[in-house]
Amino acid sequence: MADLIELKHIVKVFPPNVVALDDVSASFRPGEIHAIVGENGAGKSTLMKVLYGLYPRDAGEIVYRGQPVKFRAPGDAIAAGLGMVHQEMLLIPEYTVWENIVLGVEPAGPLGRLDTAKARRQVQAGIDEFQFNLDPDARVSDLSVAAQQKVEILKLLYRDVSVLILDEPTAVLTPQEIPQLFAELRRLRDGGKTILFISHHLDEVLGLSDRITVLRKGRKIDTVEADGTSKEALAQMMVGRELLFTVQRTAHQPGPVVFSAQGLSYRDAEGRERLKNIHLEVRAGEVVGVAGVEGNGQLELVNAIMGLTPPASGTITIAGHDLTRAPILERRRHLACVPQDRGKQGASLAASITENAIMTHHRLSDGFARWNGLLLDYAHARQFTEDLRQRFAVAMSGPANAFKSLSGGNQQKVILGRELLLNKPFILLDQPTRGLDVGSMEYIHQQILQMREANRAVLLISADLDELFRLADRLVILHRGAIVADAPTGHTSLDEVGYMMLEGRQTAIS
Repeated sequence: MADLIELKHIVKVFPPNVVALDDVSASFRPGEIHAIVGENGAGKSTLMKVLYGLYPRDAGEIVYRGQPVKFRAPGDAIAAGLGMVHQEMLLIPEYTVWENIVLGVEPAGPLGRLDTAKARRQVQAGIDEFQFNLDPDARVSDLSVAAQQKVEILKLLYRDVSVLILDEPTAVLTPQEIPQLFAELRRLRDGGKTILFISHHLDEVLGLSDRITVLRKGRKIDTVEADGTSKEALAQMMVGRELLFTVQRTAHQPGPVVFSAQGLSYRDAEGRERLKNIHLEVRAGEVVGVAGVEGNGQLELVNAIMGLTPPASGTITIAGHDLTRAPILERRRHLACVPQDRGKQGASLAASITENAIMTHHRLSDGFARWNGLLLDYAHARQFTEDLRQRFAVAMSGPANAFKSLSGGNQQKVILGRELLLNKPFILLDQPTRGLDVGSMEYIHQQILQMREANRAVLLISADLDELFRLADRLVILHRGAIVADAPTGHTSLDEVGYMMLEGRQTAIS
């Protein structure tokens, strides 16, 4: 079978001297599902963005349908039949499904005005053709993340793309939604579409893809048939060593209560109740997991604990200190926090890697200040950053470079390292491994369990139920801002928790 796309000897260098892609060649066939896997910073997203026209290549050639091409922008790629669905949704929440889908390529009626009826008919025809179970008149802000993802895909299919590039398509889906997405992607493949997708979940990669390309440190390692390899073999190609894929959570008797939220409630600016009478405790030496479909109060809970949004009622205490109305710096004396949005809440993208690594430490830890706190000890700051780099395996060209020069996964490693090294009694982790490769996940999971063994109290919010079941001693489930279940991990199952996340019924867990 002739290749649909050929990438030949692609080189991409980010200033000043970061080689993101080093002579990478890969090919993709028509009508296949092809996964691209690798460690953080391996070049997966960069390779797809070069193909899609988001990044210019420094060397190499792209051949599409037998002809050399050079996409200068995503619009060129879309016009040629390639579309990309990013991990962050690019939809307008206030618009309906059909309005988002036709935006920019609206069918025109007399006098050049939008033909609303025709646009809606065309969108409905696409929904029916691809069996996407969407209401064309639904407002996007009212849709689940999974439904919004379908809108993104349908938006590209409406533009008649034949190649779909998906970046971590399952990152925010529940276990029940993932098989549905996979069934839809297989239907698209069987209809002649080519699917290229980036993922860190090797079980999903093996279950969905036809072929898999592995990158490591900017170079292609191999392309293999999915049915002829294993998770262990893929991981070894990705990281260059054997991985265990399991962490040993041993029996551990928790100590006294460290974190307590009692009667916590919160309403947003429109008066909608986002947190409803939350009662939650975490003990020393305990990992408590929080599960829930995204948008059911997890973010509001984190913001209330961190002091970013004051609760309407209730109390928050850590290690006996009432922090309900305390300023953020006072809270940081007692807690470490990894927020889910590293770019907006976890870091300053324009600041240097060193400046991000020492945030909070420079205010609360000894050794960072000179002259009675008037000057920063830059030598100590650089050494701290180097220690963090080595301990958490951060791939960086230099600590003085801007934080935004790091890949997303390496940004997350810096934030995780910074927070875990604060040595606080309570650790709040909001999606701590999102975007991390399997090797980094394994290391972070070990770190979390070490914090547990050191009698730190850990509250772990994650969209990855496998992660919660591996790490958490106890699970609480949020549904529409309320805790609808609280049970030891060993007393429930993935299916029961997924059901609870969607339905909010307490009868699912006995």
